[in-house]
Amino acid sequence: MAAHYQVSGSTSAAISASVESGIRAGALAPGDTLPAVRALAADLGVSPATVAKAYQELRQRGLVATAGRHGTRVRPRPPVAARRAALLPPPLPGGRDVSAGQPDPRLLPPLGPHLAALAAGIGPPGGYATDAVLPDLAALAGERLAADGVPAGELTVTGGALDGIERLLAAHLRPGDAVAVEDPGWANLLDLIAALGLRTVGVPVDDDGPTVGGVRAALAAGVRALVVTSRAQNPTGAAVSADRADALRTLLDGRADLLLIEDDHAAELARVPLSPLAGATPAWAFVRSVSKPYGPDLRLAVLAGDEATVARVAGRARVGAGWVSTVLQRLVVSLWRDPATAELVRRAADSYDRRRDGLVAALAARGVAAHGRTGINVWVPVPDETVAITTLRDAGWSVAPGRLYRIAADPAVRVSVSALDEADIPALAEALTAGRKGPLLGGFEGSLQHGGLAGDG
Repeated sequence: MAAHYQVSGSTSAAISASVESGIRAGALAPGDTLPAVRALAADLGVSPATVAKAYQELRQRGLVATAGRHGTRVRPRPPVAARRAALLPPPLPGGRDVSAGQPDPRLLPPLGPHLAALAAGIGPPGGYATDAVLPDLAALAGERLAADGVPAGELTVTGGALDGIERLLAAHLRPGDAVAVEDPGWANLLDLIAALGLRTVGVPVDDDGPTVGGVRAALAAGVRALVVTSRAQNPTGAAVSADRADALRTLLDGRADLLLIEDDHAAELARVPLSPLAGATPAWAFVRSVSKPYGPDLRLAVLAGDEATVARVAGRARVGAGWVSTVLQRLVVSLWRDPATAELVRRAADSYDRRRDGLVAALAARGVAAHGRTGINVWVPVPDETVAITTLRDAGWSVAPGRLYRIAADPAVRVSVSALDEADIPALAEALTAGRKGPLLGGFEGSLQHGGLAGDG
């Protein structure tokens, strides 16, 4: 915990409010450790039960997470607005930041010409939308999904992939229900599930997606939903293979008690065939975002699914936000119809593939088997994340700590190649492997046999 912030309060409500205040002010930053229960109880002159209840309230609201001997920490993205400075990592003067996971802005298609065309032909101002999905967008989205083997008879749109997943979970589950997620998996999803008051059950991942044994164990544990990343899995780059999809379909067949959610956030940027699970369960949804290929500011995702699931999501939106802006929908239609934009997205995908494959190959040449089959991230297991991150920082590189993405998987670091030039690959690979026989990556080979990236079980 930050040494300058003192938690206060004599009741559980006051203590939890004090912690929340520290998070809002930035005095408690994401990842900061809270005092041990007994230590804080002694400092405040209250019973350990009072502090334990305060921490429980904070966990239920998704503000903190408890990780055994690592104590209670502020979540990476707690669901409370903080001062912007508290969310930024410490700057690395003169260094290279390959931690963010953002698409390369140099490879995003320009929006100006499309916005200008829309402005010229948009017509008179509209009123409150009557249709959540514009017919042109629905038709194009349906064609694209059908070409990838995803049934698109029912679909709606949401404000991005995570917004769609949140609406799906909220429509089907209740606080306390368990959700099966990939381990390691998307950090934002882990924080969202905590904020909804749901429980996570980790499913090990290998290069072909969630393992069959892991999904089977999660089903036996009584999960109510399963979230699978189709391609470009964050952080490992896994993609569900055809054989894995067949095995998972067999396992999930007819599970009326389970909501199946597929996240295809990378869409056209993932240059491997899609092997969808759509329809394997009676309740299912397939979510495809436009943010990665076309720009993070385009907060739109297409959501296809069974009739009841899509109706629940669309109905909940109708009594809330109402609809995704029709101006934004028209912009996406314009981008989808433009051959020049399609070519730019293809070139971007090729560039990401060269950088990612180049880094994986450079590490392999140095005896390190990193993971990055698709997408913009490379996952590099390490014995000690703190040592690895510190060593890399001293060498001029900022990478993302694996603890943001892990539940029970082994330690690792994530490298985002979107901020990496091809010419810099050898230098980064050298920095990642400089201590391979020492503290940075020593003993690396053995870690794969026991962690979340082990083979299918």
